[in-house]
Amino acid sequence: MDTLINLFGEGKDLTALQAALRALVVFAGTLVCIRISGRRSFGQRSPFDYVVAILLGATLSRVIVGASPVIPTVAGALALVVLHRVFAWACVHSPALERFAGGVEREIYRDGRFDEAQLSAALITRHDVLEAARQRLGELDLARVQSAILERNGEISMIKKRADRAVQRTPPVA
Repeated sequence: MDTLINLFGEGKDLTALQAALRALVVFAGTLVCIRISGRRSFGQRSPFDYVVAILLGATLSRVIVGASPVIPTVAGALALVVLHRVFAWACVHSPALERFAGGVEREIYRDGRFDEAQLSAALITRHDVLEAARQRLGELDLARVQSAILERNGEISMIKKRADRAVQRTPPVA
């Protein structure tokens, strides 16, 4: 036990080596937690998934800097991961819960017209949509775009008019 305390330290008075060793162990432990949580946690990037990522990072960082005891903090992080997994399973089985956790997509542009109500509800502007067209399609306007959909993860999908039906995505809107 004394060897572990010497190696990893205790409390907030840590050497650089002890903090580095804690960081390595927390990194490996976090990787295990992410594997337990499943691909969804960091692959889909819905608000539901971001919450878990932020909380997991905030919780485990306390172990690295010695602000919280290791075992209870790791137990809390593991509880978050298990809760996320259970909640994701529940979302698969409940469309209403899935809409609450993941949100819904919004058609913000169709056939030459912006849907002002959807733009307002999503807190994005026409300029955001035009920027997406420039970045993803190389278009200065939406003349060749049939529709634009704000996806649940914040990306804007652009569906070209019939001549070219390729679907393009933009990075999430800030």
